[in-house]
Amino acid sequence: MTQVRTPRQWRDTHRAAANRVTMVEIFFDLVFVLTLTQLTRMLEADLSLAGVGRVLLLFGILWWMFDGYVWLPNHVPPQQPVQKLLLFAAMAGFLIAAVGMPHAFGETGLLFAMGYLVAICVHLLMFTQADVGRALGWLAAYNLGSALLVLAGGFAHGTFRYGLWLAALVLQTVIPYLVPRLSWMSLVSSFRIEPTHFVERHGLLVIIALGESIVAIAVGVDGGHLTAGIVAAVVLALALPAAMWWAYFTDAGITGAALAAAEPGPRARLALRTGFAHVPLMLGVVIAAAGIHSAVAHPDHPSSWAAALALAGGVAVFLAGIAEIRHSLHTVPVRTRLVTAVAVLAMMPIGVAVNAGLHLAAVVAVLVAMLAVDRHAARTLGSPPSAP
Repeated sequence: MTQVRTPRQWRDTHRAAANRVTMVEIFFDLVFVLTLTQLTRMLEADLSLAGVGRVLLLFGILWWMFDGYVWLPNHVPPQQPVQKLLLFAAMAGFLIAAVGMPHAFGETGLLFAMGYLVAICVHLLMFTQADVGRALGWLAAYNLGSALLVLAGGFAHGTFRYGLWLAALVLQTVIPYLVPRLSWMSLVSSFRIEPTHFVERHGLLVIIALGESIVAIAVGVDGGHLTAGIVAAVVLALALPAAMWWAYFTDAGITGAALAAAEPGPRARLALRTGFAHVPLMLGVVIAAAGIHSAVAHPDHPSSWAAALALAGGVAVFLAGIAEIRHSLHTVPVRTRLVTAVAVLAMMPIGVAVNAGLHLAAVVAVLVAMLAVDRHAARTLGSPPSAP
C-alpha cells in the first residue's frame, strides 16, 4: 500500500503563535532601525521642505512592510530554523535598502528598490504558511504591486521616480480603503493578533529607535572642543528621548488590555489603526533626532527656523501619534497629549531668538510637566500612577 505523504509546512500547526517577542524578531528590529537612522541623517543634511518630503515618502514605503513583519509572527512564529533563516534574508533586504537610502533619489535608487523587493518577497513566502484564506491573495496583490512600482522607480529618473514611488505608497495605504468597506474589513479580520506580542513588538521598536538616536548624537559630539553648554546639551539629549519613552510606555499596559478585550475580528481592525498611528510616532523620533543633533552641535547659538521646527515638530508629531492610539482604542483622553504638542510648538521662538540649548531645555520641561500632570490625575482618580 502506497503511503501518501503530505507536504511539510514550515510552521508547527499544533503550536499556537507565541505571545511574546522572540530574539530573532528583536534582531530584525535592530536592522530595521538602521533605516530610521538613515532618514535622520538625510534630514540633518537637508531640512528643507523637499528634504522632508523625500523622508516622508521613503518612510511611508518602508513602514508598511515593517509592520507586515509585526503581523507575520502572529501566524507564523519564527521557531524553526528555516523560518529564522528567511527572516535573516528579509533583514538583508532591509539592510540593502538602508544602504541605498541616502542617495535613493539619485544613483542608488535601484539598490534601495532591490532591497525592498527582497523584504516583500520573503514576507509573502512566509505568509503562504498562514491560515488567512483569500486575504493572502489581496496581500500579494497590494504588496507585490507596490514592490514592482518601487523597482520600476529604481530604473526611472527624476520626476518619474518620485511618481512611481508615490504610486507605490498610495497602493499600500489608500487603494485598500477604496475597496468596498465590508470586503476590506472582512479581509483584515482574517488575521490573528496576539495583543501581548503586538504591543511588545512596537514598544521594542520605539525603545531601539530612541536609543539609536541617542547613540548617533553622542557619537557626533566633538570631544576635542567640549564646552559647558555642549555637555549640558548632551544631558538634555538623553532627557528628551527619555521623556518621550516615558510618555509612550505609560500607555502600553492600557493598549494591551484594550486589544485583549476585543473580539478577534475587531481586534485585527484595531491593530491596523494602531499600526498606522505609529507612522507619526516613529516619524516624530526621526525628525526630533535631527533637531536634537543640531541643538547639541551648537547649543550656544540661535537655531534656524528649520532646526527649531525639527526639534519641536518632531516631538509634537510623536505626541500626536500617541494621541491617535488613545483615540483609536478609546482608552484614555487625548487632550493632554494634544495640548502638550501645541505647547512644544510654542517653544520654537526660544531657539530662534535665544539659543538652541535653551530651546531643548524648554521642550524637556514641557514634557516633564505633562508627565507630572498625568501622575497627579491618576492619583486624583484613585488609581495607581501608570509607569513604564
